[in-house]
Amino acid sequence: MGKILLFLIWLVGIAVILGTAAVLARRARAGPAAAGSSRFRIPPRATAAGPAEPVAQTIAWFLVFVLAGVAVVFAIMALLGLIVVHAGPPLDRPVWHWVGGHQLHLWAREMKNLTKIGDTYTTRAAAVTAAVCLAVSWRRMRWLPPVALGTLIVVHRVLTHAIHLVVTRVGPPGFPHGTFPSGGSERCIVFYGLIGYLIWREFSGRRPAAIWAGAVVACLAFNEGYSRLYLGMHWTTDVLSGWLYGGLLLAVFIAAVRWVAGPARIPATAVTAPTVATEPSPELTARHDPLPAAGEPAATGQGTARAWKDQQ
Repeated sequence: MGKILLFLIWLVGIAVILGTAAVLARRARAGPAAAGSSRFRIPPRATAAGPAEPVAQTIAWFLVFVLAGVAVVFAIMALLGLIVVHAGPPLDRPVWHWVGGHQLHLWAREMKNLTKIGDTYTTRAAAVTAAVCLAVSWRRMRWLPPVALGTLIVVHRVLTHAIHLVVTRVGPPGFPHGTFPSGGSERCIVFYGLIGYLIWREFSGRRPAAIWAGAVVACLAFNEGYSRLYLGMHWTTDVLSGWLYGGLLLAVFIAAVRWVAGPARIPATAVTAPTVATEPSPELTARHDPLPAAGEPAATGQGTARAWKDQQ
């Protein structure tokens, strides 16, 4: 029974994410048409006409924003690491033993394949490929995707190493090296999340598309965290911390992109053409004709329609 329950946790988790996305996307489509990021209130340094400063200066401002955000993320994760090291074992060890005793051989083999989605070289290869493709396909500021994704690769490596120096935690049996936070879990969020955001803001800009893109990233991150737990590679608090770490770092890079490039806008090809005014029918016009003044002939609907047309 425990083995089936452990499998259902993965199935229910994916179903909840996709179901929530479907409900939110339906509500977004029913609401007024607007760019999906219109509620994010960071004043941009660039307008639709382009950045006010040269490219080198804009890149410098982008890096300054990222470094400031990274400093905040490091402080949060260092504090969280100290809490997890001292308060995590009462939760981590019982969960690890229960999961290890309820594994299905076939499902564990599948998890070994799926967990590779969050590996270091897999995510970096995806980032490099996306940087090249987006640098060619973006309409303006084509330097931004390569700079953002390249900076993420470097910053992520340095920041994660700094966290490991501050927070020393022994992993589960068989994985003695530092496991805080779960690398695969956070890489799925920050790398695939930034790639999805850059694609969305250039080719869609609509809120329903943003919801579905976020759902895909959430499914990847949930699958990665689940697989690491199922295979006994991380403690439970490592996975939870990895999701938080990836979300914080992704928020920093999205905010930095918005700061230098402005909010996402719906492409001109996706905007519905305005409706053209048509001439009202004589019958409809006749219903709205004013009452004639004393001594004046009553105006017919046809005459009123002709006068309306002459005024246009």
